[in-house]
Amino acid sequence: MLTMASKISESAKEVLEIEASSILKLKDNIGSDFEKAIEFLYNCKGRVIVTGMGKSGIIGKKIAATMSSTGTPAYFLHPAESTHGDSGVITRNDVIIAISNSGETQELMNLLPLIKRFGCPMIGMTGNVNSTLGKTSDVTLDISVEREADTLGKAPTASTTATLAMGDALAVCLMKEKGFTKEDFLMYHPSGKLGKGLTYKVKDLMITGDRMPIVSDSEIFTDVIKTISEYKLGMAMIVSSNGELSGVLTDGDIRRTIIKFQNTSDLKIKDAMTVNPKRITEDAYAASALNLMEKYSITALAVVNERNIPVGVIHVHDLLRAGVA
Repeated sequence: MLTMASKISESAKEVLEIEASSILKLKDNIGSDFEKAIEFLYNCKGRVIVTGMGKSGIIGKKIAATMSSTGTPAYFLHPAESTHGDSGVITRNDVIIAISNSGETQELMNLLPLIKRFGCPMIGMTGNVNSTLGKTSDVTLDISVEREADTLGKAPTASTTATLAMGDALAVCLMKEKGFTKEDFLMYHPSGKLGKGLTYKVKDLMITGDRMPIVSDSEIFTDVIKTISEYKLGMAMIVSSNGELSGVLTDGDIRRTIIKFQNTSDLKIKDAMTVNPKRITEDAYAASALNLMEKYSITALAVVNERNIPVGVIHVHDLLRAGVA
């Protein structure tokens, strides 16, 4: 039975403080070397090969997994197995991320000649920039920490946390540089909670039938306002005589029209509506609809078929309720 609960709590808080400060210290190490590393990774024509022994290897596996799931093909190579045939996965088009806190891990040193022979750019992540790994890498990322978080100051704790954080920084920056989208995320996460909301198509969530606010472009402005109020979607779809979408009238259009015209009693809807409005097809992913809404600050989209005839309306509230975010 524990009798020193308060001391245990203080010890736990100290561990978290040490590890948190180790991550924050990395901010001082971000500069031209980090930018060069991103350049290597962005221009990689093959795969990113991540390698490291022991705890560094475990962290390396996670870094490789994160990159693979966010648009950068990556593979973890065990350095001990690499000299027994597994190094055959390396090609001249790859970029290497080699991880070693000491920078002198023997199994990693045995792999270095092969990497150099292939001429692969190598990004070294090490706590000792003056080590063999630090000096032989094309780019060296300093992941050093002032101290480990364990009572002996020996067990990889703060150092592995810092390494993981640096790997996340690489992966997230690559995502941004590559323009990785929600649709791209869906391809790599079709199952599970992360991708569940992104699997919806527009047709799964759109409003259809007599719930759609559709009016003719021959209507007058004030009558269309009544339709918008009745359907409570903040918009109405305007169609031409052949049923094609010719415009929309939104709450914003109404405000702008009232400000512009002194008398709107006889105003035709054609003079108030937004022509060539944003629209989407029913087979598009719901995430694409949300992306359009966020980009153009709108809350509802007309859904049209291949003949530009409205078949539904998709509203942002329905997307959010379905977990498309």
